[in-house]
Amino acid sequence: MYNLSSDDTGDFTLLGIPGLEQYHIWISFPFCLIYLVAIVGNSILLYLIAVEHSLHAPMFFFLSMLAVTDLILSTTCVPQSLTIFWLGPQKISFPGCLAQLFFLHCSFVLDSAILMAMAFDRYVAICSPLRYTTILTPRTIIKIAGGISFQSFCIILPVVFLLTRLPFCRTRIIPHTYCEHIGVARLACADISINIWYGFCVPIMTVISDVILIAVSYSLILCAVFRLPSRDARHKALSMCGSHVCVILMFYTPAFFSILAHRFGHNVPLTFHILFANLYVVIPPALNPIVYGVKTKQIQDKVIVLFSTKPTE
Repeated sequence: MYNLSSDDTGDFTLLGIPGLEQYHIWISFPFCLIYLVAIVGNSILLYLIAVEHSLHAPMFFFLSMLAVTDLILSTTCVPQSLTIFWLGPQKISFPGCLAQLFFLHCSFVLDSAILMAMAFDRYVAICSPLRYTTILTPRTIIKIAGGISFQSFCIILPVVFLLTRLPFCRTRIIPHTYCEHIGVARLACADISINIWYGFCVPIMTVISDVILIAVSYSLILCAVFRLPSRDARHKALSMCGSHVCVILMFYTPAFFSILAHRFGHNVPLTFHILFANLYVVIPPALNPIVYGVKTKQIQDKVIVLFSTKPTE
């Protein structure tokens, strides 16, 4: 498709989506639109949480962390993808490739941990409402935020060192729109068993543990909700958790498909896999602020106030 070969500069070449090169320019339009929605939506969410005192609560603190992480996730990959769609295959230096895959994977693990923290917040709010302010104190929230951020950093940092030890004596052409760990490791002319073991097992087991804790939290929440005597109280509690469940499904469903297809889906066409991997890094960050804006009444009210025009007297 492209007459490209590895060079002596040590740069890698990102091809884009193999098999859809003639459609790159058309694919770029929805990607660019969705990316703009993600940037604007998460920026508005962060602005509202920062300026509205009524939103200075643990749930919205974790939501602001999710918005920042989503911005990092999409901005790490989407601009690079759009450049390839518009200008053709692009070169990226090895340090640049390492930085891109580090922020990509670290954002993914941190997103998962934030969703777990938000599930714990909802569990305390519904199952122990009278102890909510004493359990989730500002100091506790800072400890949780610092802990999950440090954990994500420590889990992904070894990936960088595992790649720097590999020799790349064959092709440096990556059939993708951005760098990711196993895709780069497979270009090495050395044994990558450690990369495959660590890059797949450690982050995935961490994320699976998050999923299990989230499932336990929401199971306990549902048990508590259906024991509430008031129908209005049950409806309010379920509505409060509805946005969280939607975001969790939007995040984990495409993420697990992409990861499992990369590891086990040898029959999955490469074109479909890479296209799906691009959708994964842009659609959840764009839909998260929309879902929370629709499902969370406090945010919905503040958005209406923000965009409403005051009548002139």
